[in-house]
Amino acid sequence: MIVNFRTIEYLKSGNERQKLAFSEIKKHKVLEKLKKYNPILTGTIPIEIDVPESDLDIICECQNHSEFKAYLLDQFSQKKDFKVYSILQNDIESTIAEFKTENFLFEIFGQNIPTEKQDAYRHMIIERNILEEKGFEFKQKVKDLKSSGIKTEPAFAKLLGLEGNPYIELLKLEK
Repeated sequence: MIVNFRTIEYLKSGNERQKLAFSEIKKHKVLEKLKKYNPILTGTIPIEIDVPESDLDIICECQNHSEFKAYLLDQFSQKKDFKVYSILQNDIESTIAEFKTENFLFEIFGQNIPTEKQDAYRHMIIERNILEEKGFEFKQKVKDLKSSGIKTEPAFAKLLGLEGNPYIELLKLEK
């Protein structure tokens, strides 16, 4: 099935957790507030391999990290457990904001890279393609590994027999 991940409309007809994610994102106007940063919801919830503690990951494209950080503070600092910080991820400056709503932990992630070229989006598309190819049983094995505490990319790498850094190895499977 072809899904347009640039919007979250597909969540409305998804499973219960996807529907809840849709309503929570809409209620808090998260994507509306982030619109100028080309936000995309990524991670496990869009591709239905989430576990109860899975968060809502929203990637953004930001040219100016201090401006982005100030904007995140302005828009979301009143949310529960809000924090914003910058890190270097694979030598790329990244600004991250986290906060909680009634049902989810949100993680907003910004890099000076177009959102569709960021690793989080690329990983999600690769994983979705693998899930479609391998079917329900494989999907269940991924979810079982995740339930045991293994992160998503390492779970895929383990099941696919990939050696080395799972985050890099998965990107090599990009079509």
